[in-house]
Amino acid sequence: MELDHLLHKAINLVLTPLVFAIICLILPFLIIFRLVVSISSRFSSENMAGKVVLITGASSGIGEHMAYEYAKMGACLALVARRQEKLEAVAARARGLGSPDVLALRADVSNVNDCKRSIDDTINHFGKLDHLVNNAGIGSICALEEVTDITNSGSLMDVNYWGSVYPTYFAIPHLRKTKGKIVVNSSTSALVQPPSMSFYTSSKAAVIGFFESLRGELDPEVTVSIVTLGFVESEMTEGKLVSGNGEVIVAPNLIKAISPKGLPKMRAGLAAKAIVDAICRGERYVTEPKWYRMLTLFKYLCPEVIEWHFRQTKFGKVKEAPSNHIPSKAD
Repeated sequence: MELDHLLHKAINLVLTPLVFAIICLILPFLIIFRLVVSISSRFSSENMAGKVVLITGASSGIGEHMAYEYAKMGACLALVARRQEKLEAVAARARGLGSPDVLALRADVSNVNDCKRSIDDTINHFGKLDHLVNNAGIGSICALEEVTDITNSGSLMDVNYWGSVYPTYFAIPHLRKTKGKIVVNSSTSALVQPPSMSFYTSSKAAVIGFFESLRGELDPEVTVSIVTLGFVESEMTEGKLVSGNGEVIVAPNLIKAISPKGLPKMRAGLAAKAIVDAICRGERYVTEPKWYRMLTLFKYLCPEVIEWHFRQTKFGKVKEAPSNHIPSKAD
């Protein structure tokens, strides 16, 4: 036992300076390499004309506007959401923007059978799949001690995590054939971990962990792009959230309590264009608004400062207020 302890102590003493020296040695070359790749990618982008893209959560927000951006590029679309009427309206506009064929599929991403059917219907209709965009999601702002029934909090994982895993599982064989792309929308909250958002944050962190691991399994046949969004226009940032008792509510007061003071929300159309452009350039990570990258870096370098800020702004003291209840899970 003593020998085992000494061995680990010796490894720690040797490995720490060795890794630091290796990082110092390769970092300048890595920065130059990434800069060259970044510049060259600006002049090359995937031609989406005639390619097939499936987007979940496509009836509103980022998913809706991503559909429009892909449509402008001439892509065929399979749009998935729970609200058929809104979905049909998005499909009609996408056709008008240039998509040669749009398939509207009513489905609940938290239901594994619905996800399988959506992929099967897409393949039966188009014969292939090039991009899978896992966008559907729902938010939650509620301190743990304010939860009235802990078992009702599973809906966050059902939609945000399993709602991305299920479609991916069924899509992989088809994406291998086309050397396609998987895109997943996570959140900067998964990296910054603000208080009163523990369930939402953990569901989005699970998404990052899953798709980071999956990248190693699929690369280079299928590439994975992970999107981390900040405060962007969507039904979520307008107040559509899961409450402490597991119901979906509309509570703009909660969103106002955590909104960056003095900073506007990024328009969904602008964010969607930046995301789709980055995906077509083959970028592995996309953050919008881009300045949120500095926030996540600050979190890693100075976590105590971020935590102090949350305490000073009473970020973790958000209380649910009267709101409108809506019988829905997610787009």
